[in-house]
Amino acid sequence: MTSSPNLQPLARRADISAPCTSAAPASPAAAAGAASTLRIGLLWHSANSGNLGVGALTISNIAIVERLAGELGLQVEFLILGWQDAGLPLYVEAPNVRVVPLNARAFGPGGAFAAAVRTCDFVLDIGAGDSFADIYGRKRFAYMVLSKLLAQRTGRPLILSPQTIGPFRNPLGRHAAAWLIRRSDLVFARDTLSVDYTRALAPRQEVLDTIDVAFRLPFERPAPHRSAPDKVAVGVNVSALLYYGGYTRNNMFGLTFDFPTLINRLLADLSARPEVELHLVPHVHSQNPVEDDTAVAWQLRDAHPAVRVAGPFRSPSEAKSYISGLDFFVGARMHACIAALSAGVPVVPLAYSRKFTGLFAALGYAPVIDGARETTDGALAQIEDAYARRGALAVSARAATEKAHAKLAVYEDALRSLMARTATRTTSARR
Repeated sequence: MTSSPNLQPLARRADISAPCTSAAPASPAAAAGAASTLRIGLLWHSANSGNLGVGALTISNIAIVERLAGELGLQVEFLILGWQDAGLPLYVEAPNVRVVPLNARAFGPGGAFAAAVRTCDFVLDIGAGDSFADIYGRKRFAYMVLSKLLAQRTGRPLILSPQTIGPFRNPLGRHAAAWLIRRSDLVFARDTLSVDYTRALAPRQEVLDTIDVAFRLPFERPAPHRSAPDKVAVGVNVSALLYYGGYTRNNMFGLTFDFPTLINRLLADLSARPEVELHLVPHVHSQNPVEDDTAVAWQLRDAHPAVRVAGPFRSPSEAKSYISGLDFFVGARMHACIAALSAGVPVVPLAYSRKFTGLFAALGYAPVIDGARETTDGALAQIEDAYARRGALAVSARAATEKAHAKLAVYEDALRSLMARTATRTTSARR
């Protein structure tokens, strides 16, 4: 069991002109003359995203860096450079974490983005997990390209943290992406499909094969969500984005099964089983109804009264803690599935893009339903089969998580080396 972070919102907006400071006592390395503090930019991370998957990446990356800094005897300060969701509280607590909200103005001449990057020792760009692609539209892709270009122009090292890279369907976008990848200082992909795709796109750039940082997301395991020992707590995560057919509302992701029909049939089937206690687990809260899992969950609750709606969750760690108390899980949001898998809960991911299939295949975890190939009847049959084999799948989940931790060591080792070199170089420059 791992400890959950305190969930009170103490992250603050950045004064980007302020010097790096820390309340922690001087480390042995600092006493020996090493740089006492590194300032690290966290690009396309978020301190309060209603999409808890993006939040999971943020908290996990911070946890990884802070552990490495402790091993090196360094202190770290973070600038979170990303969108800020209006009206939602910050869920990152740390006096050394500051927020630079990004908007169109921030990327203009003299804007806050480049000014903030110049105060950093290096930048970790996680691309919101899967947004360095053109499948989400031109506007989002343009921000991904512009931010990387401006960061690289500051002369600060830009590291592409573990993420899905591509696809880039537009030839011009593909060319721009390849150019930016070649100019990045380190490139990590979180699944083998992305690794192969990126190596083909930019063959002169080394691409390191690792896994999603959210496998390091801290959590606390609660008591099982069962009213009696003979009950089975089953969680279902319904993606509003899939339920409504994507942003275009016309099957934007090209699913071959009918997602709303599949979900309603699944809930009806599970509700009819006397041993099942059913939980709907939203993982995205948004003012945009096309993205809001919570609203869809309550809509489904009206049609299936036996279902319990979980949340609202104050942080990604709280959501993972809840999921860890389930006995079986079906999810359409990838980070909800990662939360289950990394907590040892047997899970059936409902994949709508190669970010799912690539990641789980890299871990040797088989029960993934490919939404680009499977029918509604076939998907339901696969879920029912996985439910019957949930004991064996729990063993597979634990084995997959062990493999994930080993793959993450590739990222952590490279990051440790970068941090040590940066601290030494910064110290020498200050002398």
